[in-house]
Parts: sequence; C-alpha cells; structure tokens
Amino acid sequence: MEILTFDIVGKFAHFRKYYSNSTALSFTLPPRTTGMGILAGMLGREKDSYYEDFSSDKLRITVSLLTSVKKSFHRLNYLKIEGEKDFRGGHKDGHVQTPFEVVTPIDLRKGTLKYRVFLSYFENGKDVFQQIKDKITQRDFHYSLSLGTAFFGATIVNPHFYSDDKITEKYSEDKLVEFDSSVDSEKVGNIAFDANEVKDFVIEEEQLPADFKENFDREVVKFIRVLFIDGGKKLPVKYTGKYYSINNEQGNVINIAFWE
Repeated sequence: MEILTFDIVGKFAHFRKYYSNSTALSFTLPPRTTGMGILAGMLGREKDSYYEDFSSDKLRITVSLLTSVKKSFHRLNYLKIEGEKDFRGGHKDGHVQTPFEVVTPIDLRKGTLKYRVFLSYFENGKDVFQQIKDKITQRDFHYSLSLGTAFFGATIVNPHFYSDDKITEKYSEDKLVEFDSSVDSEKVGNIAFDANEVKDFVIEEEQLPADFKENFDREVVKFIRVLFIDGGKKLPVKYTGKYYSINNEQGNVINIAFWE
C-alpha cells in the first residue's frame, strides 16, 4: 500500500451544494467529486471524461481541514445566456443577481485556506495514482488548480509519499481513535472531546457527493456522510471500522480513514 498526502492552499473556496438551486450554497470541505476534478485537471483530462478512472473503487481519498474558516454571502450578477448577444448583457431579462456563499479563512488578510488530501488506491487504480504522484512530484500540472471555481485559484504545497513500511492497517471496534482526517460519521459511536481541555473548535457533519455516473451528465450515484473538525486538530471519536496509521518523518503517528 502507498499513501500520498499534499495540502491545497488558497484564499477563497466554493464547493457548490448539489441540492442548491436559487442560492449557491457551499460545502465546507471539498466533496470527493471535487477532489476528482482537481486531480483530473492536474492530468489534463477532459471535462466529465474521468468519472470511471477516478471512482471510489479505484482511488481512495480523504480530506482534513487544517485552518479555521468562516462563510459569507456575496451577490453576483449572472448573465442569462440564450444567444450570442447575451454575453454582452443584452438579454431582455438583464442580469440575474444570485447569492453566492464563499468559504474563507477567519482573517482574510493574513490567513489562507488549507485542506490536506490523503490519496491511495485499489489495485485497479494504481496506474492513475502513479500519474498523479508524478505530476505532484514534478509540479507539472496541465491545468491551473482552484478551490471549486476557476477564479478561486489554489496551489499545492507540502507533498509527502509514504510507502508500505510506514503504513499500518488497523481495525477498531467502538474504541477511541484520534483521527487526523475526516471520517465516515456512520462509523462513529460518539465524539470523545473533553470540553474543559479543548476549546475553540468547530465540528461539522456534511453529506457529500462521492461518485458520478459515467454518463457525462454529473449524475451522482454515491454519497458519503462525513464528520470533521477545523483548525488541523485531531478528531477523537469512538470508531468502528478499518483505518490506517502512518508513521511520518518526525516520528508522529497520523491516523486516517478513507471515504469508502
């Protein structure tokens, strides 16, 4: 087994919620489908052509939030496009003003958003994993990276590669595990924080789209409900299921659970 980790850093993010119509709401974490798009962009894959190669039965992904964040609404003027002249704002209905939710660091002037991605593979996804690893190692990306939308640019920092001898597969049966990644909330018995010892943290649960149907229509065929904490803190939970411990270069143990 091999695990690749890297951080995606930017100032702004928007991960549109699939059920949002009139208002552009945003997830806090990038869904797995967004991660697929980011990875596909690195490799130069055409839009909507990568769903099968990057599906959850080939690539294994989980994410953690390393910074504290806030959300705010901004109103954007969208153009209603029905013909060539409408690109210049000539449509009879004019502009359509839509509320747009943006994820930012708490201190926008000094801070940044930082998400840590953990990536591995099943055997039938090893070739794609190797391609991604090479792109990140060489920093040779086909398309520019972004956090959800094209105008929210991002960069990748702090890449690390862990070989099999640094990784231990474990199984927990309703025991306390301190996770460095988000986890499948259906495998969590309860959260084990001592509120007197740990302060200033936010725990969220979100249902995120995980896989698209291979029909070029972005039809979601799989969801996962995840639990996560902000600020790069460890998430202590009573957990039942498989997880992985990574021994990093500093001698610390990193516990993660993939979205599966």
